[in-house]
Amino acid sequence: MIKKLDDIFNELKSCDKKAVLSVAAAHDEEVLLAVKDACEMDIIKAILIGEEDKIRKIASEINFNLDNVEVIDESDLKLCAEKAVKLVSSGKADYVMKGLLDTSIILKEVLNKEYGLRTDSLLSHVMIYEVPSYHKLLILTDGGMNIDPDVSQKKKIADNAIKAAKSLGINTVKVACLAAKEKVNPKMQATLDADELKSMCKDGMFGKGVVVEGPIAFDLAVSEEACKIKGYESEVGGDADILLVPTIETGNGIGKALTYMANAKSAGIIMGAKAPVVLVSRADTHESKLYSIAYGAIATK
Repeated sequence: MIKKLDDIFNELKSCDKKAVLSVAAAHDEEVLLAVKDACEMDIIKAILIGEEDKIRKIASEINFNLDNVEVIDESDLKLCAEKAVKLVSSGKADYVMKGLLDTSIILKEVLNKEYGLRTDSLLSHVMIYEVPSYHKLLILTDGGMNIDPDVSQKKKIADNAIKAAKSLGINTVKVACLAAKEKVNPKMQATLDADELKSMCKDGMFGKGVVVEGPIAFDLAVSEEACKIKGYESEVGGDADILLVPTIETGNGIGKALTYMANAKSAGIIMGAKAPVVLVSRADTHESKLYSIAYGAIATK
């Protein structure tokens, strides 16, 4: 079981077959720096789609040797995204990364019915955090895409996160469906949804090796001490692998608090398509971009 983000690097280095990443609109220094490090660490292979002159100029400036990296010249951003996605759908690449283009452009191509990567699932954002005060990696979903999901959407969001968790070698995935309290309250939709998701798990709808608890407050999900003080007993209490949030605001707030107040390292990918999608922000640290590339690679396994 992988308990540190750096351990993902070690796991990928030991793989005989490296995951191939296609990068849409790769003519961006920050993106190329992260891809460069991932290639030089021998954890992935890359195909770069974008303005070739700019890609090669940036590569020269950052000492990125492109001798063994395929570069596809394309200046149109939509076509960059289309070609990057088609590389995955055709099997030439294993997953895709957004470069210097809007998120909406890449996701439109991912969801294209003719050549895209859409499935019956729902696209959702999966963030993984290494928090100094927590004893293992913590997955948070969905604080980036789905605004106010209903219970059926939460089921799909949980499924995506569970798949991402199992790629880390977690045998029993513990999912905490967050709410403000542990008792079901008809006036609090989050508690009703959490209780229904828990029932779904008992009925086997999440498959083997999964425990879903809810409703459960944040403190009880991550603190064994809080569970002891409050007399709360649950297999998930104090040992959650996944925090399933009720709304995007909750996930956004928790995630940023972990980053800016708890000094957490992080990685983020989009799940729910046929392959992971790596979306990085310019506000992300270089380290976070590299971890996101690595997490996307291991999620393809």
